[in-house]
Amino acid sequence: MPKDRAATRIQQKNRAAILEAALNVFSAHGFRGATVDQIATEAGLSKPNLLYYFPSKEAIHTALLSGLLEVWLAPLHALDENGDPLEEILSYIQRKLEMSRDLPRESRLFANELVQGAPRIHEALSSDLKKLVDDKTAILTRWMEHGKIARVHPYHLIFSIWALTQHYADFDVQVRAILGDEDPFEGAGQFVETLYRKLLTP
Repeated sequence: MPKDRAATRIQQKNRAAILEAALNVFSAHGFRGATVDQIATEAGLSKPNLLYYFPSKEAIHTALLSGLLEVWLAPLHALDENGDPLEEILSYIQRKLEMSRDLPRESRLFANELVQGAPRIHEALSSDLKKLVDDKTAILTRWMEHGKIARVHPYHLIFSIWALTQHYADFDVQVRAILGDEDPFEGAGQFVETLYRKLLTP
C-alpha cells in the first residue's frame, strides 16, 4: 500500500512537471513550434516517460487549455450585478491586469491558440465563454438602461478590456523594450482606471 501511494505521488509530481514544462514550451513556441522532445527535456523526463502520462502533444495542450479556461473565466464570473456598477467593472479590469502580470505564459498560450483559429477550444468559446459573456453584457445593458454607467456597446466594452489588459502579457517584449527599466504594471493600473472611469461615468 505505501508503494502504491508513493507511485501516485510520483505520478502526480511528474504530471505537474510535464504541464509546467509544456506551459513554458507552448507559450514560447506555440502549438506548431513545440515538440514532445522539447517538453520532455524541459520537464527532466525521457520522451517515453512523458508519453506514459500523455499520449501526444495535443493531449498535453488540451489539458493545459482546459485548466486555463477555468482560470481565465473566473474574473468575469466575479462581476456582480448587485455591486456598484462602475466599481465592479473597474475591479474586473484590475483582476485581468493582475492576471497579465502574474500569468503571462498562460495568456500567451491562450493567445497562440486563438491566433491559430482555436482548433482545440472552439467549442468551449462558442458555448461556455459565449454564454458567460452574454450573461454579463445583459447586466451591463441593464446598468446602462438605469443610467448607472454611460451607454457604450457592451460587447465591445468587454473586448476592449481584454485587448488592453492582455496586451501587457502577450506583447510583453515590446512593452518592456519601449519602457526600458520602468515596470509596465506600475502605471498600467492607474491608467486603465482613469480611462474607464472617464468612459463609463454617466
